[in-house]
Amino acid sequence: MAAMKLTFHWLGTRKSLNAEQMSRAADTFDAERKFLSAGKKLFDTGDPDFRRVTAVKSQATTFYKSVSLPFPEPGFRLIRQDRVDTIHERMQSFREELAVAVSQLETRFTELTHEASDRLGDLFDPSDYPTSLSGSFEIEWSFPTVEAPEYLRRLNPELYQQECGRVRAQFEEAVRLAETTFVEELSKLIDHLAERLSGSTDGKVKVFRDTAVTNFTEFFDRFASLNIGSSSELENLVDRARSVVSGVDPQALRARADLRNRISGQLSSVQASLDGLMVDRPRRNIIR
Repeated sequence: MAAMKLTFHWLGTRKSLNAEQMSRAADTFDAERKFLSAGKKLFDTGDPDFRRVTAVKSQATTFYKSVSLPFPEPGFRLIRQDRVDTIHERMQSFREELAVAVSQLETRFTELTHEASDRLGDLFDPSDYPTSLSGSFEIEWSFPTVEAPEYLRRLNPELYQQECGRVRAQFEEAVRLAETTFVEELSKLIDHLAERLSGSTDGKVKVFRDTAVTNFTEFFDRFASLNIGSSSELENLVDRARSVVSGVDPQALRARADLRNRISGQLSSVQASLDGLMVDRPRRNIIR
């Protein structure tokens, strides 16, 4: 695995009121200034052009999390080394999409600022708004090293060993976080589908979308890609869940009560084992 850090430089859309405005707000409600907080919204974030910009951020974040595992170091996640080039190229495409979206927003930025002036009234302050959006929205990513620095081996071998121990502890924690993440994701998928298959109080089939079933396939693919082979128990449970829902057609689940009952029963068995895996986790960590 390799470490990766994703960073966004983003134009703020809210700002706290200044001291004078806060005092006026406090007087309005006959409140003490130090017990009051208030802010203003600088833009209409529901504007289609603004939403296109934020959509790129959401898509990049979703992709980043889908190809990585959590890591104890704040802001870092772990990715497979053999996917560094692919991930880098995908991030480049997000950066290009963002540039196009920001360029479109730039053409309407003056209009959005005027609209904000009308909406904010006396709270409007031109200095809150940049004269250009250049550099206001950016995506940055890096692949920092999380290993003990090699120069410490020469300068201070004892300190180097301490750093090696710290890094080793971080990766052991990363193993625990990865297992917990997969267990929780699978558990949520099973809970949701089982709840949908349980039926209504009047005996009718509950409405559910195809994604209640197809989301399992996405999970299985992600698990196969990122599984670090740390838990044979978890791998067995994922295989059991895959055998239950593999080839199941959502429409067939809606139409056949016997199929719903069978799938629900088998998933309940997997869920019980997942719950047991979470209970056993503290002991498994000590053994490791």
